[in-house]
Amino acid sequence: MKKSIQKNQSEIQRRQFMKWVSLSSLSLAIPFHGCISETNKNTDFYTSDLRNISDLETKSKEIMERSALSYLNGGAEDLRTVYANTEAYKNIEIRARRLIDVRNISTNVEFLGQKLDNPIILSPIGFQKLFHKQGEIASAKAAFIRKSPMIVSSVSNYSINEIASASNANLWFQLYPTPNREVTKKLLKKVENSGCKILVLTVDSPVIGNRNRMTPNSTKLSKRIVRKLNNQDLSMGNFKDILSPGTNKLDPGMTWKMIDWLKKHTHMKIVLKGIVTHEDAILAVNNGADGIIVSNHGGRQLDSNRATIDCLEEVVKVVDGKIPVLIDGGIRRGTDIFKALALGATAICIGRPYCWGLGLLGQEGVEIALDILKTELMRDMQLAGTTSIENISRNHILVN
Repeated sequence: MKKSIQKNQSEIQRRQFMKWVSLSSLSLAIPFHGCISETNKNTDFYTSDLRNISDLETKSKEIMERSALSYLNGGAEDLRTVYANTEAYKNIEIRARRLIDVRNISTNVEFLGQKLDNPIILSPIGFQKLFHKQGEIASAKAAFIRKSPMIVSSVSNYSINEIASASNANLWFQLYPTPNREVTKKLLKKVENSGCKILVLTVDSPVIGNRNRMTPNSTKLSKRIVRKLNNQDLSMGNFKDILSPGTNKLDPGMTWKMIDWLKKHTHMKIVLKGIVTHEDAILAVNNGADGIIVSNHGGRQLDSNRATIDCLEEVVKVVDGKIPVLIDGGIRRGTDIFKALALGATAICIGRPYCWGLGLLGQEGVEIALDILKTELMRDMQLAGTTSIENISRNHILVN
């Protein structure tokens, strides 16, 4: 009885302390650290209740620790760009065609020589152990089963090699180059040895965005607190043994010359993530980029109010089919995917939706997120009178 009382008191103290951590700046340090979700804790619902991405988001708030949700759902300054990413899709209407045989639907797409089952790709999100103890490995296994590529973050908890060994997923790699190019060379070698064919260079992060309530100096303390509470390793697996503690992982001095440097040091295709203007799209093509992802980092960097879907068409127009264009940010429905494809995207990337699923049900939750979006897309294609991704054109939408 005495041990039971002590255990209960300890648990109450732990919860009170975590509540304080989540409300303080510690939970929003760079990088963010929160308590790892205990998957299936209090999951008093059926998976059939998860009918759309909104349901995943709602249920994740009931299950996941507040500090983990702060990291996942947070953004820069007033979150205007975060909200703009989703709201902007409401300004686009679908012009459906009728009396077309839609019994057979194909969602196949091709990207840089890879034939994909569907146009849904998992965006790079770091520190996925915050959401589930299997972190990126659970996401990769789900991606493999649902035939979607996964972009592994530079700051993933599990290394790219560990993720590749644990799954047969089609893995791409997102790169934050450090100012020390020798470190970047070692990282590129690790990535190539894992079998990756596509390298995604993030170009919108010369510095970390102004994510409110952040206290950069509390990072080390935050790490110690979280590790003590959860007895988990939240280290960055990709930088193990090649990066000294405290070294800057972002390079504010990076220029367009970086593309040429990468091409000299890797055989992977180079995709630029973070292009939002036609001027930079032209420079991307002229400097030899193999692809573009129109992205504003999920609204986590510059709080500019400009949604990615509002940036897509100007990028697509100047690229003029020379290289493929992807998009991320704010995609929550099959209709959102349809609209992005109609505006010229080759495929789309999702971030928060699959991580809500990861925090809720682990691998199964990620599979559910992918199932929801693919099922919705196929139904929407039928209702709009399109039988393949290639059939979806600018004529199928009206932008208000």
